[in-house]
Amino acid sequence: MESTINVTVWNEFRHELNYEPAMKIYPQGIHRVIGDYLSKQRLNVTTATLDEPEHGLTDEVLNRTDVLVWWGHIAGDEVRDDIVEKIHDRILNGMGLIVLHSASQSKIFKKLMGTSCNIKWREANEKERIWILQPNHPITEGLGEYIELAEEEMYGEFFDVPAPDELIMVSWFQGGEIFRSGMTYTRGKGKIFVFRPGHETSPTYHNQEILKVIANSVHWAAPVKGTTVPVFGNVKPLEEL
Repeated sequence: MESTINVTVWNEFRHELNYEPAMKIYPQGIHRVIGDYLSKQRLNVTTATLDEPEHGLTDEVLNRTDVLVWWGHIAGDEVRDDIVEKIHDRILNGMGLIVLHSASQSKIFKKLMGTSCNIKWREANEKERIWILQPNHPITEGLGEYIELAEEEMYGEFFDVPAPDELIMVSWFQGGEIFRSGMTYTRGKGKIFVFRPGHETSPTYHNQEILKVIANSVHWAAPVKGTTVPVFGNVKPLEEL
């Protein structure tokens, strides 16, 4: 049966066009690799990039998107503020958001968190071991005790974000640091998953376990159809006063 979950995979698509190490690993773009995998999981996938009109996120695209997967890095400041406002409104009204790697510095994530979202970091192609803290969570379904990546960019604590609803994964790096690498949040009716790995010059999105986490998180973050619509504002009493 065809999935009714509509996913939009958004990517800056700058490194893959202008930076040879990224071009070699993702010649068609990070969004294509993720999008192709999600399509094989019977999800309805659209891709969008920064330099398309309206960043590929027109009202039509956003209104039909159940879950938005976001990868950004060097050009986050170029994302139009009015588009960020539209995304924010959609999340509050139920659209899911999957925040990948350096998208933790994006305008939309900072707006949702209300903090700087700052981290410490290092590029040294070091081993990352992502430990699964909640093996019974829908996002970690089908995974083992940990995911090991041979080479990744290091992110280290302190990560300046509010305490998450759930801490699902934590990373250890070869240099000694740790990082809260899989966390969930709720904003309004929208569910958010922050997933740390995914440096543009590492083959992380060719790793089947990493892709499985993204697919699982899409299913987790998708809005539940037919949920009760909340009522706001002044209302009449149900009983006689």
